[in-house]
Amino acid sequence: MSLLTGYLLGSIPSAYLVTRRLIGRDIRQMGGGNVGGLNTFREVGTGAGISVTLIDLVKGALAVSVSYYLLTQNAQWVILTGFMAVIGHNWSVWLDFKGGKGLGPAFGAMLFLLPVYGLPQQLGILALLVFIPLALTRNIALATGIALFSLPFLVWYGSHSEFATLISVLLFLMIGGKFVLDNRKSLRDPANRRNLIVDHWKRPDKG
Repeated sequence: MSLLTGYLLGSIPSAYLVTRRLIGRDIRQMGGGNVGGLNTFREVGTGAGISVTLIDLVKGALAVSVSYYLLTQNAQWVILTGFMAVIGHNWSVWLDFKGGKGLGPAFGAMLFLLPVYGLPQQLGILALLVFIPLALTRNIALATGIALFSLPFLVWYGSHSEFATLISVLLFLMIGGKFVLDNRKSLRDPANRRNLIVDHWKRPDKG
């Protein structure tokens, strides 16, 4: 029940719904086709992108909160519920098993999990690992990638939990793999490869 709840909450296609509501188009046919906050920001607008990002964060946080408080699962099941929320976001049953990259629900789940299981310092470090690279490069993918790469080390150092560390590794591999697969065509363009470091937050057709 807990894992199904996580998957269904994660599968809510917020970017698709917000874009349909605001401009009547399919976000999968716009920009990079990613069903997430950044693509919505670029293709629909700032307000829409912020709304989608917040909803995606809430999806992850709500999934683990329900598992922890309402279903009273142990730590392993709560962590797995958060992992399932990311899977639901990436492969949504409502979008023919297509979706985003999972960053929103992943970080939403961590906002709950790290403090609840005694790792508030790790949450602070993780936030710095996102915000410092983001401030320097404006590249969300790079900033969050650095944070996700660091997550297994932070979790192991704080908890020495083999299970939680393994899930952290799988999370990094899943989101990283989704990024590479979804962007393998665009990354063949040298101009797009330059954005791997410094992202100017421009649509290709806007120079």
